[in-house]
Parts: sequence; C-alpha cells; structure tokens
Amino acid sequence: METLGSLRRTRYCGEVSLADAGQEMTVCGSVARARDKGGIIFADLRDTTGILQLVFDEDTPKDVFAKAESLRSEYVVICRGKLRERAAKTDKIATGDVELYVTELRILSEAQTTPFELRDEINVNDDLRLRYRYLDLRRPSMHEPIVLRSKIMQIIRNYFCDNHFTEIETPTLIKSTPEGARDYLVPSRVQPGHFYALPQSPQLYKQILMLSGFDRYFQIARCYRDEDLRADRQPEFTQVDEEMSFVSEDDIMTLNEGLIKRLWKEMLDVDVQTPFVRMPWNEAMGRFGSDKPDTRFGLEIQDVTEVFKGTEFKPFAAVLEAGGSIRAINAKGLADKLTRKNIDKLGDIAKTYGAKGLAYSRLTAEGTTSSFEKFLSDAEKSALYAALNAETGDVLLLVSDNDWVKACTALGQVRLDIARKHGLIDPDKFNFLWVVDFPLFEYSEQENRWMAMHHPFTLPKAEDLDKVESDPGACHAVAYDIVLNGVEMGGGSMRINDPALQDRMFRALGFTEEKARESFGFLMDAYKFGAPPHGGMAYGLDRMVMLMLKKDSIRDVIAFPKVQNAGEPMSGAPDVVDEKQLSDLSIALTLKD
Repeated sequence: METLGSLRRTRYCGEVSLADAGQEMTVCGSVARARDKGGIIFADLRDTTGILQLVFDEDTPKDVFAKAESLRSEYVVICRGKLRERAAKTDKIATGDVELYVTELRILSEAQTTPFELRDEINVNDDLRLRYRYLDLRRPSMHEPIVLRSKIMQIIRNYFCDNHFTEIETPTLIKSTPEGARDYLVPSRVQPGHFYALPQSPQLYKQILMLSGFDRYFQIARCYRDEDLRADRQPEFTQVDEEMSFVSEDDIMTLNEGLIKRLWKEMLDVDVQTPFVRMPWNEAMGRFGSDKPDTRFGLEIQDVTEVFKGTEFKPFAAVLEAGGSIRAINAKGLADKLTRKNIDKLGDIAKTYGAKGLAYSRLTAEGTTSSFEKFLSDAEKSALYAALNAETGDVLLLVSDNDWVKACTALGQVRLDIARKHGLIDPDKFNFLWVVDFPLFEYSEQENRWMAMHHPFTLPKAEDLDKVESDPGACHAVAYDIVLNGVEMGGGSMRINDPALQDRMFRALGFTEEKARESFGFLMDAYKFGAPPHGGMAYGLDRMVMLMLKKDSIRDVIAFPKVQNAGEPMSGAPDVVDEKQLSDLSIALTLKD
C-alpha cells in the first residue's frame, strides 16, 4: 500500500466538465470498474460526487501503467493527470464528455471481491445489502439520497434561522411519561432501580422552552419509539421539531407552507402552489376513508345511507336500525379489470380493516352481476345508480357498518388497492393538503378510557371547551396534519396554556391529581409562572426525504436502518452484555420462555 505522499485532491470527480479540459488536476476515490483493452486501460473512479473515467495508455509512464494493470473494483486510489475531451462520449454519467489522462497514480488500499456487484441495476437480497451496508451505500442509488438528505437539512436550518428561530438541543435522557408509544428505557447506574427514557419527541421540552421566553425554537431531533416496524417507521428516527409563541394555527400553517415551497423549489425545481387545501377530519374520513388522504385520483367514497331507508335487505336494514351507515365507491370503467376473483380479494382487504364484507355490482355490457341487487326493489336500484352516477362498465362497491368511520376506513383501503393495481395514481404529482379539526379524544377499548388523539397538551376548539369532561367524544382539537400523496408528513397543534384547562384535560383522560403531578409536574409548575399562547408541529424527516425522492421505504434514505426485528444487521445490535455491566446497573435478567 502507498501513502498520499505529496498528492492532495484538487477536484471532485463529479464536478468537472468540458470547460475544464486541458487542466491538470488530482482526484481520488474508489475504482468502480477497470477495463484492460490491451495497451489501453480505462478505470471508472467514483467519489461522493460521481464518476470520472481514467485513461492509461502506451504514453503513460511505465510504473504508472504497471500499477493501472493491477487495478480492481473498489481499490482506493489517488491520481494526477490532465483532463481532456472524451472521444467516445456517453450520457450515462454526468462527466461523460471528459476523461482524465493519468500521469501519476498511488494505490492507497486494495479490496477483496465484494459479495455483490456495486452497481444500481442489480437485484440484491435486502439482508445481504444491510449486512454489508458500507458497500451498499457506495452504490449511486443509495449514496445520492444520503447526500440529498444532508442538503435538505441545510435548507430547513436556513429557513428557520431566516424566520427568527433559535436551534436548541433538548435532552436525550428524559423522564418516562405515559400517553404514547412504548418507551425505550435506559437504566441509571448512579440511581439503582431508576430509569431514563429515550424521547419519543421533544414535546414537553419545546413547550418549556416557550415558557422560558425563547419565542421560536427548532431542532432536528433524534426520537425513539419501541413499536412494530413498517415501510415508513423505524424505532429511531429524525424529527424536524418546531414551536412558536404568540401565534395562531393559521400562522403556523402559513410558515410551514413557505418551508415546503422553498424545499421543493431548491431540491426538485418544483413550484408548489400555496396555500394548501384545508380539509376537516370528518370530510377526509368521509370522502377518502383516511385521515391522510391521497387526492391524486378519484374513487371517492359516497354516503348512500338514504338510498336504503326502509330497505328489506336484512344486512343493510340491521345496520340502519342500529344507527349505522352505508358507504360506496364507484370504480368507474373498471368492470373489465375487476373480475369476481379480484373483487373477492378486495373483500378480504375490507374485512382486514373491520368490515363484515364487501357488497358489489358489476355493470357490464353482458348484464349486471351483483351480490345484493336481487334483494333490492327497482326503486332502490335506480336510486343507488343515480347516487353513484353508475353506467355500463362500472363496479359499485359498498360497505355497511354501525360505525361510519369503520365503513369508510375499509373502503378507503379498497380504494387505494384499486388505484395502485390499475395505474390510477400519477407518480409525478405532489398533492399537499392540511387535515384539520381532528377529534380531541379517541376511545381505547383496551384501556377502557378516553385517550388523547395527539397528546394531553392539545388545545380544544373554543366551541368545545365546555364539553371536555362531559362529552369527550364530541370535542375537536386545534390540530393539523400536513399530508402529501396519502402519507402524513408531519403534524402539530396549538397547546393548552391555561393551568385550569390543563387540569380538566388530565381529568378527562382519567388522570388522578397525583398521577398527573407524577408524570407532568414540572410542566404544571412552569405554567404557574405565566405561559404565552403557543403551538407548533413536527415533521418526520425520513418520510419527507422518502417522499421527495420517490422512494418506497425510509430505509432507502437512512444510512444505517433497522430491520423488522429492530436489529441492525451490519453491527449486530442489539446484543447481549456481560454480567459486570448488568451488575453495575443493579440489573438481573429473567428471560421469558
């Protein structure tokens, strides 16, 4: 192996162009590919900015050419030479019209044969990729998102600083509090039997900062939740966190629309139209079956309850008698694609999300096939067709349930499945909207009590203040989620700043005074010394980057992600620790079978 010697990088591989032809320069990186053509050797040199072709021929100094003959993939080198116009140009790489004619070469590190080829157009097992993540990240398709993520974070920081925000770090070792996902716990060595929690978010601290007079705070914060993983979730994640004093929800939403506008313009050269649509939660659930609706396509849910008033079709009649509703979507023009077999699969999806079944009618040129129409009167059929604007070629899909939210949720998932499988979604659209007026509470059958839909510090809407304790289910929150293409990208709320109202909120959630003080005493005490009106929100940075770059999973935009069992395959975390470490922490293990 050689050392750098007197060579030092003067240019990055991906940042040279034909305008630089004739210049002497020094570049360094890893050999992506080497090709010996007999008397002439080509090597693709890769660094963090891109790839540049190196050339060695009969005029190259003999010692340099001999080294070039030994080059293999992933050898680390530094070389000096003159940039020249490339004879055989290519548009496969950004520097495809130039090449570096090398006159000095140093091999800094050799490399073994890699367990998979480090190029984009290969199909590699995810387990293998993650085990050798340091190799996987060398591939341009994996490397680029991490670099772009850094640029996105810089734009975010600049935007908040331009708008009078102060960046403040909050603690990573905090007090465990209820009303959230499961905490990751950290035992204290100096206080045996006591535990810190890793923060699920900086929620309490950012409110304390408003009470501390900082006015506007932001942080790109690491957060932790011990929950099951899926495509857009990780046990540790990054949150763009913000809080503001002396503002309304309109101020917060307007400022954040400005952030999105700047991000999409600077990163993607996309002009995002503002202000965003604001859609009440009830409307989002009723039209799309989701509080994070994808509005890039139709197939909207419609309420057809009135059509079946007085019906003799027993399943629908029973639901209506119990005060339920009947919801439907018209899969317009899809009768040829939605066969009976396909509809049965859609029925399984509906059942997965709580529906008892999925009623259907296929209107084809050969006639109508239906799971329920033979039980309807002619007047009911006519009214249903009119309500759904049904025509030949359509498929009508209905769900009935005592709970309208459950019926809409099931149809919402059916709607998404149809759109994904039948090409109804334009992947180039960025459809932003705010979902507002969320319920303040949701009832937990498991806990047998009301829970905060967001968190216990969310401000109720003014018209619902008198119902917080007497009728929690009727209360709505001054809360807002920002949704992009069917994904919740972020959310927030105005906060309670009245100690008496906060006490009422705790009572509505079933907290005794002792429990509230045990969990949130420091915040309750802080309120006694004056609290400005304040509110804020937070984005999932991983989700934001995933959506901006049109990736399928947040794993693709995180350098070292966890897998389904919350493990990190490259390092082997989590792992066992030795007895002395446990003894120092006053911990004894009792493993379940």
